Amino acid sequence: MREVMTKSMARNIFYGGSLFFIIIFVGLTAQSHRYIRTTSTDAAGLTDSVAAGKHIWEEKACINCHTILGEGAYFAPELGNVMTRWGVADDPQAAFETLKGWMDAMPTGIEGRRQMPQFNLSDEEYRQLADFLLWTNKIRAQDWPPNDAG
Repeated sequence: MREVMTKSMARNIFYGGSLFFIIIFVGLTAQSHRYIRTTSTDAAGLTDSVAAGKHIWEEKACINCHTILGEGAYFAPELGNVMTRWGVADDPQAAFETLKGWMDAMPTGIEGRRQMPQFNLSDEEYRQLADFLLWTNKIRAQDWPPNDAG
């Protein structure tokens, strides 16, 4: 004798399965939110200088050429971990000097070559941008991007 699934059985399976997956979705969303708020982001280090550096990053449209934590264009190097690659992640003064020196040394006006525009930033803007890049360098991104030269 074969059992036939009734409409009420099918409805119960549908609603039960839907409820199960909604609970899983809400649980994973809550866990992701908790991870981002408490583990991956350096909220204490989010200073006014870091926020000003992010504003410069956006105002100068750096993301049009660079990626940061994998987001952006792939025309120029990834900057999410640039301070580690440069070896200045623990020294804000060295980070400022290295960033300023690197940006000021970029050639311009060479036809057919990728080149970074001269933004003519003030020392304060360089410091703020360095602070922003130092802050992004501290984000726990589960080893992304790979810390290679580039």
